[in-house]
Amino acid sequence: MIGGEAFLTEESWQAVFLSLKVSLWATVLSLPLAVFVAYVLVRKEFWGKQLLNILVHLPLILPPVVTGYLLLSVFGRRAPIGAWLEQTFGLVLAFKWTGAALAAAVMAFPLMVRALRLGIEAVDPKLEQAAQTLGASPIKVLTYITFPVMLPAILAASVLGFAKAMGEFGATITFVSNIPGQTQTIPSAIYGFLQVPGAEGDALKLILMSVALSVGALLLSEVLAKRLTQTGGQK
Repeated sequence: MIGGEAFLTEESWQAVFLSLKVSLWATVLSLPLAVFVAYVLVRKEFWGKQLLNILVHLPLILPPVVTGYLLLSVFGRRAPIGAWLEQTFGLVLAFKWTGAALAAAVMAFPLMVRALRLGIEAVDPKLEQAAQTLGASPIKVLTYITFPVMLPAILAASVLGFAKAMGEFGATITFVSNIPGQTQTIPSAIYGFLQVPGAEGDALKLILMSVALSVGALLLSEVLAKRLTQTGGQK
């Protein structure tokens, strides 16, 4: 409480909690696919590899509004895939928080893949080949050699993905709009406040909250990274 008033309004707190929810789901759902795609791009050679690389990084190149429009065209309630998801699983993405999570995941995905690729490239292929020569299955090689070395990269990718999801605006507002309590995340709430004369103070408070959450995530990642390094050094 500051001066007898709450630091954030109820609408702002809803935006904060929704942003955390959306960012967490976006990171959790996209991380396994990002690991798989990064591994394929680094370790495998196949026809269409360059095309896959372009598709992965396309959200970084396209304007976010275009990405949001494409998502709406594919996953909207009247779009083939969107209609099928609703009829089959009862899952609605357009203008729902689930759609915000999807948009955030799509925008964060390229950054996660780039961070993971650096981690995979740091793993000496000769170690993997030696393990396979000694009879280790591909799953065991991944479990006991590749993934342990990749842990710092996985952590970095998770933090990058979470931070990007927290700050995503263009694709999200195009795909799910800016509905308070339903799809309004921190960036869209800040945008909404800035459109109202005299609400700049509320926008500033949300900006400070956003900075605090981002710094907190970075500090947590640093602590976990140090622990992983110390654990690895003790083995």
